[in-house]
Amino acid sequence: MTAYLAPSWESGRDLFKRNIAGDVVMLNLLRLREIADYSATPQLAPDEPISGAQAFEHYVAHTLPYLEASGGSLLFIGEGGPFFIGPEAERWDRAMLVRQSSVQNFLAFASHEAYLAGYGHRLAAIEDSRLLPLVLTPPAAGGNRAA
Repeated sequence: MTAYLAPSWESGRDLFKRNIAGDVVMLNLLRLREIADYSATPQLAPDEPISGAQAFEHYVAHTLPYLEASGGSLLFIGEGGPFFIGPEAERWDRAMLVRQSSVQNFLAFASHEAYLAGYGHRLAAIEDSRLLPLVLTPPAAGGNRAA
């Protein structure tokens, strides 16, 4: 099974080529490790082992100032579990919605040197993830968005 922990060069290029004007909301689905794995960034490792959930909390605390300074905001973070509709064997421990004022600001945030200095907390925390950029669609003529 392939784990997805970071975007590929191609996915970054394709996001930019969508020419999204205005806000973009990133839907994050996260599967956390039972025990955080800091082997890739030992300089960030705490003195004692911690859970993936705790490492992810470190990541969020580190990230929020850079996200907000770039025009973004954390809209939602919540605990997941098994799907109501979807594969029974698939689980996502956390779901998160992050709004950014533009794709350009998102890419600038994601490549900010100080933000990247704490990115190892995310790598230590996450076993697998999905990140789906969402864009508000205009309502149909004469209709509304409510379902």
